[in-house]
Amino acid sequence: MSSVPERSEVDEEYTWDLESIYATDDDWEAAYESVAERIDDLESYEGRVVEDAETLHSVLDLRDEIMREVSTVSAYARMRRDEDTTNQQYQALTARAQSLAADASAAASFIDPEIQGLTREEFDEMVEEKPDLETYDHYVDDVLRMKPHTRSAEIEELLADLGEVTGATGEVYNMLSNADMSFPSVEDADGELVEITQSNFTNLLKRPDRDLRRRVYESYFDEWESMRNTVAAAYKNSVKADVKTARARNYDTAREAALDGPNVPVEVYDTLVDTVHDNLENLHRHAELKREALEVDDLRMWDLYMPLTGDEGPDLEYDQATEYVVDSLEPLGEEYQTRVAEGLESRWVDVYENDGKQSGAYSGGTYDTQPFILMNYQDDVSSMYTLAHELGHSMHSELTKEEQPYVYSGYEIFVAEVASTVNEALLTNHLLETVDDPELKKHVLNEFLERVRSTLYRQTLFAEFEHRTHELEEAGEPLTADRLDELYRGLKAEYYEPAVVDDRIAREWMRIPHFYRAFYVYQYSTGISAALAVVDHILEEGESAAADYRTFLRQGSREYPLELLRTAGVDMSSSEPIDRALSTYGDRLEELAELLE
Repeated sequence: MSSVPERSEVDEEYTWDLESIYATDDDWEAAYESVAERIDDLESYEGRVVEDAETLHSVLDLRDEIMREVSTVSAYARMRRDEDTTNQQYQALTARAQSLAADASAAASFIDPEIQGLTREEFDEMVEEKPDLETYDHYVDDVLRMKPHTRSAEIEELLADLGEVTGATGEVYNMLSNADMSFPSVEDADGELVEITQSNFTNLLKRPDRDLRRRVYESYFDEWESMRNTVAAAYKNSVKADVKTARARNYDTAREAALDGPNVPVEVYDTLVDTVHDNLENLHRHAELKREALEVDDLRMWDLYMPLTGDEGPDLEYDQATEYVVDSLEPLGEEYQTRVAEGLESRWVDVYENDGKQSGAYSGGTYDTQPFILMNYQDDVSSMYTLAHELGHSMHSELTKEEQPYVYSGYEIFVAEVASTVNEALLTNHLLETVDDPELKKHVLNEFLERVRSTLYRQTLFAEFEHRTHELEEAGEPLTADRLDELYRGLKAEYYEPAVVDDRIAREWMRIPHFYRAFYVYQYSTGISAALAVVDHILEEGESAAADYRTFLRQGSREYPLELLRTAGVDMSSSEPIDRALSTYGDRLEELAELLE
């Protein structure tokens, strides 16, 4: 019998307060019907968006009102579904909300192309006539910025229609990897069969039984080998689609097209890869420490996920974890710290696993609601860090919506992971300074190091791989399974030089779904680099740096990502933040090495 409780058995204080959005499902229905009717109001503006200042302001204002309501309707349905993914009622509500969001986006799709008919000077004249339009200054700047890469109406319509086709390889991959592929079971030391899944593969590689880890590793990648040509064909065509779409939009390369969306120069990407690639010695040191801790002659690929502290960590109940997290946020100021504490008391967090609950964790909510955090808290150090991480996202959204209008309430992925990782780094610093328990300190350091390793180094390796694959396609060279294996194995050997790189790890590229969203993963690496630089500034300079950071959080998407980060004292156009992050990783690594002696 499963020990996971039913939803009804979880104490209310450990569940999120979705009734604060809609008291009943009937209230959701009323909101759904209301906004569905308003979507049609946008049609009356088609063809005349920029006919005068008043009309432009009216259509933008109406669009934002509709999108705000749609986002709230969608968020409620999705979170209700995530409480119990087997609940058919909320599956249906979520599907309806997704269709509503698609209808709203389609209804508003004419607005940006019509704005591109303006010049900057004409928009400035409209602002003089209608000062309320000043709110949309940055938004219009971004729309006009993309004009050289916007094609005629006919071609844009064709590209939109082809979007489902060009994105099909990712869908095929997801169906193959999540629905059709199945992995064998292996026998553990007690003779019990352990089923390998996509979800538990990494956790199984943390088991202390080294022979079990080897058999899990080999069985898992042997199954991928049986799909090797299919996955290679899918990825090859995904890269082709990236390249051809970029060319259709007048970009020289697919990477340039991907980075131009958030207005990030390609030099930022190159600086990241070059800086990390030229400073692999600390990663090599980490690998060597793992070999020593495991007392083995050769570190193998199935050993890389083993924590330096062993698999058993101290228990950390949720209430203790929240105390640690709140206390760690003191450097961000009393108001920030108090807001987090009050949020935890106000049912922001859906804490524990229940039967049917969505796995993992996320920060949700909308412009018009309080934050909501889904957790599956497990009374361990990793769960505590996940809580700190998601609270960072929630506070970013909270401070943004207090300061910014709806149009700037979101933020690009390039900056999205900064707030979450700032909280993690502050938690590490706080616990190392205040906790006496050496075992807890070891596990805190190990958790921090593994998060940096898997985010800064691993994602940069991925970024280097996908840049090279796109370069090969753009040069007209074939992307075969053998070529992809060769490329990936070479990178793995460079990044993990002290370890034995075998043939199976050359296939690891096959299991990375993010590769079907090209030039996305590098932002995890830049995000953690920026965050660790922010924390250094705050700990060195105190309140002045904390105030700059809070200003950054309040800006949302009011500026482009690099400008936003400069507000927080970080220049991601240089290697300095990356160098700082690598140095911090090295320092923490030596701290743990000393504790382990």
